[in-house]
Amino acid sequence: MEAAKAFAAVALAAVSWDGVLTMAGTRTLRHALDYRVPFRAMGDGDMIALMDELLRQLRSVGAEGLMQAAAPNLSAPQRLTAYAMAAEIMRSDGPLQAEERLILEHLAGSLAIAPEAVARILEVMDLLHAAVLEEGAPEQAG
Repeated sequence: MEAAKAFAAVALAAVSWDGVLTMAGTRTLRHALDYRVPFRAMGDGDMIALMDELLRQLRSVGAEGLMQAAAPNLSAPQRLTAYAMAAEIMRSDGPLQAEERLILEHLAGSLAIAPEAVARILEVMDLLHAAVLEEGAPEQAG
């Protein structure tokens, strides 16, 4: 599996781990790939073909199997980015659930991500997904 396909495989596995493809997860998946090279240069047909191929593999080996197949095909920096992207995708529909945390633990192990890096990435995800407006907070005059 080439690196670009492996990267997309991690993203797809993260968004579909629980067997449900939510709208928020789908938007996050598309965004996670659309602005990155080489995906931003792909036409719709190429991107659909890539996703179709990965979906077939996902159905065959499951999300964890897809992630494990992808991991050895990524360089150390790609693995770190893939982990951060997976965390972003999983976090896109709300706080991480216990099962999602377990999935991210497995992914960190598969990708050989250091615990310190995992903690930093998850901390950033909490910041990125913090509520913009807290209930009951007074509005600021502009």
